[in-house]
Amino acid sequence: MLPVRPPIQPMLARAVKTIPDGADLLFEPKWDGFRCLVFRDGDELTLQSRAGKPLNRYFPEVLERLADVLPGAVALDGELVVARDGHLDFDALTERIHPAKSRVSLLAGQTPATFVAFDLLALDEVSFMDEPTSVRRGRLEKLTGEGVNITPATSDPETARHWFTLFEGAGLDGVIGKPLDAVYQPGKRIMSKYKHSRTADCVVAGLRWHADSQPGEAVGSLLLGLYDDNGVLHHPGVVGSFPAARRRELATELAELITDGPHPWLGDNVVAGQRLPGGVTRWRSTEQPWVPLRPERVVEVGYEHTEGGHPARFRHTAQFVRWRPDREPSSCGYAQLDEPARYDLAAVFQGKVHP
Repeated sequence: MLPVRPPIQPMLARAVKTIPDGADLLFEPKWDGFRCLVFRDGDELTLQSRAGKPLNRYFPEVLERLADVLPGAVALDGELVVARDGHLDFDALTERIHPAKSRVSLLAGQTPATFVAFDLLALDEVSFMDEPTSVRRGRLEKLTGEGVNITPATSDPETARHWFTLFEGAGLDGVIGKPLDAVYQPGKRIMSKYKHSRTADCVVAGLRWHADSQPGEAVGSLLLGLYDDNGVLHHPGVVGSFPAARRRELATELAELITDGPHPWLGDNVVAGQRLPGGVTRWRSTEQPWVPLRPERVVEVGYEHTEGGHPARFRHTAQFVRWRPDREPSSCGYAQLDEPARYDLAAVFQGKVHP
């Protein structure tokens, strides 16, 4: 009988800026997907999310594949990912979480997910959670012969730095570092994550009021804009997380830019394919209100990476860096965003990593 049972909180990571030398770490690619723990005990197979909830109904093709390749009793930590056109596609992965069984079945065929294992919690009747990373990794690697996708790993910091740049072209999110002598500690931030970070100059073309204030009192977030090659202003994301006092200051500073006149995101100015704020999505059934601003101010923001094709958007909420009064709004275009060189995702899946 399997000695560990779901739900188990996965071991977590804390953000670190640079990959260190001589830290006795095992480095792995940081996959851009859904964290997933897999438990198999005979005919019983469970996919568990980071929050502890079952994912079985959303990924029937993953269950079928794992049932064919996993040992009879095993618990693994890993990631669910979707690959399209040789690149990880997080948008396609999020679409897999759908309430309709017919839709789930359709997407299982159109955008099948893959489970990539990066830690071993138990095998047969033996728990490995109290074993160090080095032991868990060694035993995990033996499962590759059974057809399980195992993430590449290295203890060489120089190789990890090379991967940090190289794998981004396949859609991976950075690098993870695990202490080689650390046991598996559920819910603890034992690992380190080294993620890509960049900056971009964006137009501020709108705002949303803070949810806990009256309109006009405090800014909740600023709506960002970037111009494409045709001069169309798209909405790639927002910047927020301001201190309470700063939210109130921004409400005063930006009041003069509030407009009820023509705006590039409203009325007849909107063009086909333009990325706009506040629309109805599969996550939101009503439009999210926002306040238009004259697109005259420029802000520099920090972001990790983009998604969504062309025009792209920021994957996460951007971080405020500074105002850029020296920049013209018209100069804030998509051309400034870094485009990583493509890399063979299949090689990462198979552990056949090459320069």
